[in-house]
Amino acid sequence: MSAVQTSRTSSARIDPVLLWLVIGMLSIGLVMVYSASIDMAEASRSTGHRGYYFLLRQAGFIAVGGVTGFLAFRVPTLHWQRVAPWLFVGGLVLLAVVLVPGIGRNVNGSQRWLPLGFINLQPSELMKLAAVLYAADYTVRKAAFMHHFKQGFLPMLVAILFTGALLLREPDFGAFVVIIAIAMTTLFLGGLNLRIFVGLLVLSVIGFIGLIWSSPYRLQRIVGFMDPWADPFGKGYQLSHALIAFGRGQWLGLGLGRSVEKLFYLPEAHTDFLLAVIAEELGFVGVVAVIGLFIWLVIRAFRIGREAAQLERHFCALTAMGIGVWIGVQAGINIGVNVGLLPTKGLTLPLLSFGGSGIVANCIAMAILLRIDYETRELRRGRKGT
Repeated sequence: MSAVQTSRTSSARIDPVLLWLVIGMLSIGLVMVYSASIDMAEASRSTGHRGYYFLLRQAGFIAVGGVTGFLAFRVPTLHWQRVAPWLFVGGLVLLAVVLVPGIGRNVNGSQRWLPLGFINLQPSELMKLAAVLYAADYTVRKAAFMHHFKQGFLPMLVAILFTGALLLREPDFGAFVVIIAIAMTTLFLGGLNLRIFVGLLVLSVIGFIGLIWSSPYRLQRIVGFMDPWADPFGKGYQLSHALIAFGRGQWLGLGLGRSVEKLFYLPEAHTDFLLAVIAEELGFVGVVAVIGLFIWLVIRAFRIGREAAQLERHFCALTAMGIGVWIGVQAGINIGVNVGLLPTKGLTLPLLSFGGSGIVANCIAMAILLRIDYETRELRRGRKGT
């Protein structure tokens, strides 16, 4: 077999649609992060007044994510399953360390980052990946007890509540919501008793209402979200400017680089509110395209999970679907915040927004998804051969 034929055979074993989908989303994110941050970078002394500062950093994050993703792809899923509990424990340790005074970095009232010189590590981003792997491994190990509250559900509940307690101390309510969604969906797909699941949903809603009511700053966000125009220079500032960006973009947008709201009006334009800049510059068509890419990615993840389940590779199936839930829920929350359907949360747009920890964690997750699909294809090819 020639080298060209060998290359074609090798590439056919990897899902080309998923691979190009991820590359495309990272590329779109790189362009839009540059567009959203260039003026801010030029005006900031910390960037040396270089307009391409965030572009270079995001490109570096993507490069690191690509390397770590390549290494993660080479790890068999069996090894990921074996280390899943230890990764979860390691994530808890990092969440605890970031809260230690003098170690964790506080930005805008939130202590979520560990300064590592050239990069700030955000443990909550890595914890989402650890939660996916741990929830899948736990559900497989406890498959025989999924109908029992004490043996099947209670240990996971304790682990998630402990994780939530650490996240709420930062505070990072958005990451807590994503991790709860990952755990609950994985348990449900793994056969959790329906009564327990419904009871958990009810308790979760009550718990979220209690958390919001007991926290003044969360309550203020809800009030600002309900009517941002009542206080457009205070509680409703971010949302009002995000909505202005959407309105200015109309159908086809003002054109790449021509956003006005990114000129120091819209806070966090290159991170939490990147979609608003996309809306202003690329219009309704651009927003629909981004949403379509996320829907495509989630559907692909669930399809890979279903194919793994058909071969009774249950850990792989639950991991693939857990990754789909993670990306889908986080993207849904970010989009909801940008368009005013949800109160403001510190959640970025996966694979698109600026951020090292998020990009690396997303790339590793996509690599694991590709690995699951690769192993499923190989197993099917082996069975057909016999």
